Amino acid sequence: MRHTRSRRHRILLASGAMLAVAGLLTACTPGETDPAAGGSGGASSDAGTPASPEAAKPGEKVTIGFSGPAADHGWMGAINSAALKSAKGFSDVELVVAEGTNDASLQISQIETFINNKVDAIVMLPTDGAALTDVAIKAMQAGIPVVNVDREFSSNFAARTTVLGDNYGMGVSAGTYICNELGGKKDAVVAEIAGIDSLPLTQDRSRGFKEALGDCGLTVSNRVAADFTVQGGEAATSQLLASAPKLDAVWNHDDDQGIGVLAAITAANRNEFFMVGGAGSKNAMESIKAGDSVLRATVIYPSTQAADGIAMARLIALGLPATDFVTQGVPNRVVLDAPVVTKENVDTYIGAAFDS
Repeated sequence: MRHTRSRRHRILLASGAMLAVAGLLTACTPGETDPAAGGSGGASSDAGTPASPEAAKPGEKVTIGFSGPAADHGWMGAINSAALKSAKGFSDVELVVAEGTNDASLQISQIETFINNKVDAIVMLPTDGAALTDVAIKAMQAGIPVVNVDREFSSNFAARTTVLGDNYGMGVSAGTYICNELGGKKDAVVAEIAGIDSLPLTQDRSRGFKEALGDCGLTVSNRVAADFTVQGGEAATSQLLASAPKLDAVWNHDDDQGIGVLAAITAANRNEFFMVGGAGSKNAMESIKAGDSVLRATVIYPSTQAADGIAMARLIALGLPATDFVTQGVPNRVVLDAPVVTKENVDTYIGAAFDS
């Protein structure tokens, strides 16, 4: 019973977070976010259409500076494009976009330019949260609200609002799905193909996965780490398959590296197990829908975090509330949901998926 209660507790926590955020997103995100209506728990194929009458009311023109990542990864490219589409949905927003970069020094100079130009708000996905903390604090001290996306700063004083995907929740969702699919098979061999092990997000995903599996009496029998690239996914998976002659289930943290993961599985002619992906790419969902590989499900990590950040930055700059909340203002921290996409519900989510 202890395991059952613990597992139910985590699922309820995740569901509660999803419900809390859903009210906010209805009020201040462009586009419909209800999965039943075609969204994806934070991802929306209609990004760019304001949803709330009050949030949609044009106000005084505001200038928002956006600094995002280099689009060297399908998910990263989707972050940038969704942010631009979000801004276009508001007639009172002028978006100033810095060149996408993975260079912390360049990004610091971009934010300093935004500060010097006295923009009304800044939305930033930092290439390194700790490295960008000081310049974000500088912006806040200059009276410019900062919306922090995906990778957290190392100080609470660096951002007015933080928008995050749920990395721990991804692991919980993947582990819970695998537990349910294996139906109490206590001797099941479960493997994990992680991303970059030094990143806190990878550590959080692995921790959630381990704990969810533990609640049904399973452990991670084999684990390798890749680097979020196709090549890294293929190499790590080849290593995994060589050391594990039999598997029952595999969780791969990232659908972009999953292209290489599936290539290695095909090359090894292995199909005795099923796999769960991560992030929610379009090609992964198409494979799930077609049933043409071992990939049976994927866990969404929303690529619309910056789009939500633009919408919230607008509300903050204009002094508008998140209207579906009783409290005034915009919450200072939003964690988006990590739903599992399967063949049964893939049509609900695929319209908002990103291309790997």
